Amino acid sequence: MEHGISTLAQGLIAAWALVAVAFVALGILVYVATRNRTRRIDLEKAVEAFRSLDIEAFRNLVDAGEEAFLRDHLPPGKFREIKRQRAWAALIYAREAGRAATALAKIGQAAQRSPDPQIAASGVQVAENAFRLRLQTFRACLRLVTEILLPDWQRRSLPPLVDQYERAAETLFRLGRFSSGAHGLVRSKSA
Repeated sequence: MEHGISTLAQGLIAAWALVAVAFVALGILVYVATRNRTRRIDLEKAVEAFRSLDIEAFRNLVDAGEEAFLRDHLPPGKFREIKRQRAWAALIYAREAGRAATALAKIGQAAQRSPDPQIAASGVQVAENAFRLRLQTFRACLRLVTEILLPDWQRRSLPPLVDQYERAAETLFRLGRFSSGAHGLVRSKSA
């Protein structure tokens, strides 16, 4: 009998512990959801982040022709060293492009809620471009890490990432022109 009571008590304690964990998890989810919903979106900062990324330098780092030139004109050991350095630099660019894509997705989602149909339509385009850009940055990062680990591996160039970045930036700039007078989309984070 005593064994049955202790087993029952342990079961009740475990059940209450699970209920407590579930409430904590629910509280975290509610906090994150309300925090993201109330977070302000600053279109100017997002545009500036896109402009600050030197896309021509990134294009040069991932250019297959440039790599072929280096391969032909450098000793193998020096070529591998330079290729690793270039891949690291390109990886940093790709990660920054991925961060910009995340910010772009938030802006697109906010723009989709605009009462102005032109801004809402641009918001859809911005969100779609952000999704494609994020996929491209993920693929590029995988390739670049492979290059860092295997510098003798010959890669295809990464123009889809560069092209997608430019399309996303163009859409973002167009949205910025549309919404320059719109309230509710362009807000400062400190507000």
